Amino acid sequence: MERLNYEVLKKSGYDGYVLKDAPEKVLQFGEGNFLRAFVDYWFDLANEKAGWNGKCCLVQPIAPGLANMINDQEGLYTLYLRGSENGQKVDAKRVISSVSRCLNPYEADDYKKMMDVAASDDLEIIVSNTTEAGIQYDPSCKKDDCPPSSFPAKLTQVLYHRYKAGKPGIVMLACELIDNNGKELLKCVNQYIDQWELEDSFRKYVNEDCTFCGSLVDRIVPGRIRDEKEVAELEEKHGYADPLLDVGEVFGVWVIEGDEKLNDVLPFKKAGLLDKVFVTPDMSPYKKRKVRILNGAHTGFVLGAYLAGENIVRDCMNDETIKGFMNKMLYDEVIPTLPLDKDDLMQFAAAVEDRFNNPFVNHELMSISLNSTSKWKARNMPSFLGYIEEKGCLPQCLTMSLAAYIAFYSNEIQSLTDAGLVCRRPAGNEYTVSDDRWALEFYYAHRNDTPEALVHAVLTNEQMWDQDLTKIAGLEETVTVDLKMIRTEGAKAAFASCL
Repeated sequence: MERLNYEVLKKSGYDGYVLKDAPEKVLQFGEGNFLRAFVDYWFDLANEKAGWNGKCCLVQPIAPGLANMINDQEGLYTLYLRGSENGQKVDAKRVISSVSRCLNPYEADDYKKMMDVAASDDLEIIVSNTTEAGIQYDPSCKKDDCPPSSFPAKLTQVLYHRYKAGKPGIVMLACELIDNNGKELLKCVNQYIDQWELEDSFRKYVNEDCTFCGSLVDRIVPGRIRDEKEVAELEEKHGYADPLLDVGEVFGVWVIEGDEKLNDVLPFKKAGLLDKVFVTPDMSPYKKRKVRILNGAHTGFVLGAYLAGENIVRDCMNDETIKGFMNKMLYDEVIPTLPLDKDDLMQFAAAVEDRFNNPFVNHELMSISLNSTSKWKARNMPSFLGYIEEKGCLPQCLTMSLAAYIAFYSNEIQSLTDAGLVCRRPAGNEYTVSDDRWALEFYYAHRNDTPEALVHAVLTNEQMWDQDLTKIAGLEETVTVDLKMIRTEGAKAAFASCL
């Protein structure tokens, strides 16, 4: 079977949108599954729907990468967006043609080509997703490194080369999963300007002529298909082989923080994508929406659902009790605490149920359970405290989810190993809780406590919650009752008691 490229695609009879030649308007640091299923997809739609006529030149952030594979396929790859939308199964194929090539800056020729793109008249936008560790200042990086190891140092070199060439500033879109990603990246660039003693006029160029935007990205990307039989079937169906084939969920939202005038600079508004990709002066409400609804739903129900015998998120959405518990928590207790349009929040919550019911993704509850102490504090506690402040009483489902968290970390503790805290499920099988060592040691030390003593110890642990939760009226008594119910009647019955 021939590998995908433009000639092979034409022979295959593919009748979807394809753009072969266009100027490189985007320099993108990162060539992995996520960016190709997300950022490059939106630019591909902008080409089709807005006539944007632009290509993305990709750059490997680290030496091992996909450059050779991408270049062998002339930048083309197949993307499947799969999932459930409005209760209907979706399995949509699209060949992405918004990528021109991929450069490996650890090779001298490609480093020079990267700098050629930097100084190009066509370049308008730089995008990055170099993992959470990517936006970090490394003082060992030198001005003349070819290339320096850190991404912010590479970016400083790129911008300096563009500045020296007398070209206008660019729009920087940071997609790394850290708070204030755009501001943190700009801070690192300014540190290199100081360290490398670059001229003040370049500092002015970076801080005034260039526009650094933070952004919030939201799409689950499982990536390549691992089932060899399915891969073979798709190759037969496509008429070509594509080792770069990528898979993402149907849902996707890209919130970019900046001046709303950028909506007219970026191509997404013209492409009719403003419900999916848009610029807003403050993305914090949208981050709250994602963290408290999507992530908060996960952490709110999965620990109890696992104790109730479930293993996969999708199966939980086919259980009326667990799904009902999640929805009551979201609609009655979380949404009322959020500072966004209520219709928007209701639509986002409805999409969450579709996303969790994705027929193509086996999302394991145990993988979501990692580090649930800090997750409950970050994802669920703000809604929990906000509800109490607003309503003057305890939120029933969020309180039960706190009890389920304690139950999950303390159910028939067997041992504490290097891998984590070994507990036993009501069904009899053992499972290993993974979290910060101090949290696991805390639960192991309290393994013989009564429910009353354990709840008191957890709620008064200020290392966990940054406060003494026993000061909240009625909480200690209610969590104790809920924990006892989970242990004696089962987590499913405890969830049902909230409905």
